[in-house]
Amino acid sequence: MARKCRFCKDKVTIIDYKNISVLKGCVNERGKILPARITKLCSYHQRRLTLAVKRAREVALLPYEVK
Repeated sequence: MARKCRFCKDKVTIIDYKNISVLKGCVNERGKILPARITKLCSYHQRRLTLAVKRAREVALLPYEVK
């Protein structure tokens, strides 16, 4: 059975960088973005997620690195 992307299931087209609760679920405890094989996202949404996380880091909503 093929896995289904959770954003595709909910028909999400925009992953907002200000929605920190969604972004934190796709970032590990050290602040690194989890790969698609872990998050189970399709390539389209994984790219959008990566862009949103990078934007959130730029405006200091998410840390770049946690030591």
